[in-house]
Amino acid sequence: MRILSVHNSYQIRGGEDESRKTEENLLRSRGHTVDTYEVSNDLIADIPPANLAARTLWSQETYRAVGQLLAAASYDIVHVQNFFPLISPSVFYAAKSANVPVIQTLRNYRLICPNALFFRDGQVCEDCVGKPIPYPGIVHSCYRESKAASAVTAAMIVAHRMVNTWKSKIDGYIALTEFAKRKFTQSGFPAEKIHVKSNFVSPDPGVAEGKGGYALYVGRLSVEKGLDTLLEAWEQLEYSIDLKIVGDGPLTDLVVAATKKSDRIEWLGRLPVEDVYNLMGNARFLVFPSKWYETFGRVAVEAFAKGTPVIASEIGAIAEIVNSGETGLLFEAGNASDLAEKVMTLMGDTYSSLQMRQRSRDEYLSKYTADINYIRLIEIYEQYLVR
Repeated sequence: MRILSVHNSYQIRGGEDESRKTEENLLRSRGHTVDTYEVSNDLIADIPPANLAARTLWSQETYRAVGQLLAAASYDIVHVQNFFPLISPSVFYAAKSANVPVIQTLRNYRLICPNALFFRDGQVCEDCVGKPIPYPGIVHSCYRESKAASAVTAAMIVAHRMVNTWKSKIDGYIALTEFAKRKFTQSGFPAEKIHVKSNFVSPDPGVAEGKGGYALYVGRLSVEKGLDTLLEAWEQLEYSIDLKIVGDGPLTDLVVAATKKSDRIEWLGRLPVEDVYNLMGNARFLVFPSKWYETFGRVAVEAFAKGTPVIASEIGAIAEIVNSGETGLLFEAGNASDLAEKVMTLMGDTYSSLQMRQRSRDEYLSKYTADINYIRLIEIYEQYLVR
């Protein structure tokens, strides 16, 4: 099979970029040809605002370039990972003009929410769900804290809804969880076109024993990730538990301040993947305190691969991934007291913690390996191949 993978990459590499790359490599390892069409957001700084706005709605450059690629070789599938903002929905029209089936992975909520997160002012926001025009997203400057930028994003959503791009120019969608699928179907996307296929972790990092005795957070240091809840919970703990924090972001200063107040908290910054895996394997548990509707939860699955249970907020897709009492515990999102209670529960029950380690590893092996993911991906592709 020959696949064209299309991706608008981010200025700061994150989970979406990593998952897309891993998927491409998996397909290549199984004998498929995967070519890429990629545009980076690093280019945004050099594009005049008016041109950027027009390009967000329709990129003639994308339409021409992708059209040329599809004319030059015989492709079976065009798989779009992210098209916003530089590639634009014109990629779907290029694929249709070439009569090549096109799949879109829904790695965020951009097609139904201007800021792609369902998150505003520190809490979940669904004000734009079901509205013909996502006007609240413009009023609240939800994209890049700019009314103008938010208006352009809203215009892209609405214009392509009106001309039926989302329903007629995309053959199928891939949602990472059932939760994400529900959010899109609630917003009018056809359920029969949305297939659920999770991300995966490959290569298998190998199980570890969790003998470090500490808790671990890995991810962006930002409000939607629940860093404030995490740090507040650590202030409430009744006995000493070390917390290691890996990552950086806008709340770095808050984390640094916390390390100065408590010698139980250590900030390690960004680390190479192998170092992160070693920390995961030695951790007693991973904390995943997000406040927003995660579409997946790659870090949690990486922890499972190491045999490390996860204490996660009961919200969004992560509540679907963590089976409370089996592979970790769930707490009320944003509730630091509940998080502190769950931390003390897990630390105080060594037997249950050991059982959770085995179940976490089993969960990885049964759902999130490369082999399982490959079978599901090919099942989806084969539904749309031109016979």
